[in-house]
Amino acid sequence: MGQKRFSLEGGESFIAAMDEIIQQAGAAGVQEIVIGMAHRGRLNVLVNTLGKMPKDLFAEFDHTAPEDLPAGDVKYHQGFSSDVTTPGGPVHLSLAFNPSHLEIVNPVVEGSVRARMDRRGDPKGSQVLPVLVHGDAAVGGQGVNQETLCLAQTRGYSTGGTVHIIINNQIGFTTSDPRDLRSTMFCTDIFKMVEAPVLHVNGDDPEAVVLAAQLALEYRMTFRADVVVDITCFRKLGHNEQDTPSLTQPLMYKKIAQHPGTRKLYAERLAAQGLGQSLGDDMAKAYRAALDAGRHTVDPVLTNFKSKYAVDWSPFLGKKWTDTADTAIPLPEWKRLAERITTLPANVTPHQLVKKVLDDRAAMGRGETNVDWGMGEHMAFASLVAGGFPVRLSGEDSGRGTFTHRHSVIHDQNREKWDTGTYVPLQNVADNQAPFVVIDSILSEEAVLAYEYGYASNDPNTLVIWEAQFGDFANGAQVVIDQFIASGEVKWGRVNGITLMLPHGYEGQGPEHSSARVERFMQLAADTNMQIVQPTTASQIFHVLRRQMVRNLRKPLVIFTPKSLLRNKDATSPLSEFTKGGFQTVIADQADLKADKVRRVVACSGKVYYDLVKKRADKGIDDVAIVRIEQLYPFPHKAFGAEMKRYPNVTEIVWCQDEPQNQGAWFFIQHNIHENMGEGQRLGYAGRAASASPAVGYSHLHQDQQKALIEAAFGKLKGLVLSK
Repeated sequence: MGQKRFSLEGGESFIAAMDEIIQQAGAAGVQEIVIGMAHRGRLNVLVNTLGKMPKDLFAEFDHTAPEDLPAGDVKYHQGFSSDVTTPGGPVHLSLAFNPSHLEIVNPVVEGSVRARMDRRGDPKGSQVLPVLVHGDAAVGGQGVNQETLCLAQTRGYSTGGTVHIIINNQIGFTTSDPRDLRSTMFCTDIFKMVEAPVLHVNGDDPEAVVLAAQLALEYRMTFRADVVVDITCFRKLGHNEQDTPSLTQPLMYKKIAQHPGTRKLYAERLAAQGLGQSLGDDMAKAYRAALDAGRHTVDPVLTNFKSKYAVDWSPFLGKKWTDTADTAIPLPEWKRLAERITTLPANVTPHQLVKKVLDDRAAMGRGETNVDWGMGEHMAFASLVAGGFPVRLSGEDSGRGTFTHRHSVIHDQNREKWDTGTYVPLQNVADNQAPFVVIDSILSEEAVLAYEYGYASNDPNTLVIWEAQFGDFANGAQVVIDQFIASGEVKWGRVNGITLMLPHGYEGQGPEHSSARVERFMQLAADTNMQIVQPTTASQIFHVLRRQMVRNLRKPLVIFTPKSLLRNKDATSPLSEFTKGGFQTVIADQADLKADKVRRVVACSGKVYYDLVKKRADKGIDDVAIVRIEQLYPFPHKAFGAEMKRYPNVTEIVWCQDEPQNQGAWFFIQHNIHENMGEGQRLGYAGRAASASPAVGYSHLHQDQQKALIEAAFGKLKGLVLSK
């Protein structure tokens, strides 16, 4: 055992275990290791495992290091990567960036590992290894671990097994009574879910810890399954730098105060074996000297090695959301792709309802009828994979679609075995196409979305989509949205192009099936950190999905997708809108109005547009223009301003929305509209009154509210009126 492993003043056994796993994994053919851990001991790992230069870490503390991110983050949230030498060759180490929300980084790591496996063509995880470091209280207390374990052996999420290391300090955080820690005997009992072996080992015995690490790595590489090393130890100092743990743990900390420390115990053990009385002190002094000099404490760290599998992010840096992209496809290619995705092999018998969908799509492909939402989406996927962009779509019911609009997986009605008899047309559009992967995920939001974020963080060339069954269900993944999707770039400089599809629309289905919480995403929108759109036509979803990959901008894309509009003929598009044009951030009024006669502009987004158009037609109104804002953020000032200038005599602008006044886009979009108003113009609101619930559960009340807000859009301005 090398001196480097035990030259630390704290965390010796854990660092020894990490080093052993890295060296043995390299010898077994692993070329990449992705590590996830919370903040305790993170600086230790950065310097002593990944080989971050101590002088660089110290520079972050004294603020002489570059601070060029819009927000930045504390040092114990930072990630890092390096290449180290092992008996099997160079191994690339990545420590994932993470927030203080304990354990949430774990599914992010798993997604990053899966992306690396897919890029290497390594389905069993022979070349890529995930290592997750847990705290004893958090591993069982944070439910994201249970969700992540549920993913461990599923087809769309398996990473060939994870090595888990638990730093078991027996106190958790500041719990004063062990009876309050958990309801199971061991913190590792959750791993019984996947029958993972658990190796309990005493942290005061570094050699035993190293042996446990060796066994764990061998088990993972042999059986491609999860394994756990539970290091029983203690926390010498408090929960933070100012904490005094004896306030609540006097008995434990009397014993800890008398403990000489793992380093000293091991030094005495080595001395007793005849290796010299001063060996431990000499190693500590040498390590301290390396820190004072700012030198590497890990040797050797490679500085000029570059793997052929490394991702080049440079094409995606410094881009603007206003950059254009050619998202239309030629008519011959449209027809070719349409035929491929609507033609089934002779041995596949679809359900009659699905056959009707395919027949209708075939007619759309030939230009005989307008294109609906499902076909527009399918053609976006088909054209992307044919053009070399992989597509990964996951979520509950993603294959069929929650509202049975997608049918990307065709189930043979005559199949005789449960695990055969499916056909995926999008996997058969071209001879050398990119992969199309569609996954019916487990009933999980938090871990699955975090996993897909991790996947997208390591593969900018794949369209990675997570689809909520209903938009409201993203509530269960709010920490991922807050801590990673919305803020990852400004905190850590991590560019990510994940796409969220969140079904949204007020159809009288009650509180949990109406709202994808537009207001939450609008509140998180700043620093051009994401794109928030609500398309209203089939051609719009086609172009916005293609834009996400064809344009070299990688920002999270949040799409509020419809429900009733999936089959609404008004939301269909002619074939010509797919073979030319692109995504429109603002859609002008489609009626033949006399511009100088228009006195009011109603601005809106989403399904309510079709209700407004119907009302205007029913009442024969010809002095109100209806403008759709299809991109809510970044707000398209140029396009919206151009629409406002079309109507020189407008005195009133109304924002109309289905959502309650304290929800939806109203509070976040009014100042953007206000910037584009002229002197003497007034801005008003038409929508539901403020509400504690996203929607009502009584169908008759829903209908009354909907009728009232549509009438208000054309009636006298009431309530809050902003003037310019």
